Amino acid sequence: QVQVVESGGGLVQAGGSLRLSCAASGRAFSRKAMGWFRQAPGKEREFVAAISWSGGTTYYADAVKGRFTISRDNAKNTVYLQMNSLKPEDTAVYYCAAGSASTDYSASFAYDREHIYNYWGQGTQVTVSS
Repeated sequence: QVQVVESGGGLVQAGGSLRLSCAASGRAFSRKAMGWFRQAPGKEREFVAAISWSGGTTYYADAVKGRFTISRDNAKNTVYLQMNSLKPEDTAVYYCAAGSASTDYSASFAYDREHIYNYWGQGTQVTVSS
């Protein structure tokens, strides 16, 4: 069982930066893939970024590639999403998710599919003003 709690959201001007954190409980964290998703008003939730259990493999949505960086610190049971050059279209609620057992110790997984993530946080709001 893994519980995740996001933090770090807020209001920022276009071109600015934010760093989201996702604190996870449970010893299983270090063997699981982790992902970030987001949901804008009136839209479906979409994949943003994912990272393998070791941090050795990362994946990004095309919309954020080159601007966002996902990382993890297994000693602190925490995953981060560094967001730079933010745009108004990045405005959304951002969710952190921990992978199911299928992602344990794996560098290859269906990173953008919600069904492989078993544990979800409540989300943190990111608002980018123009």
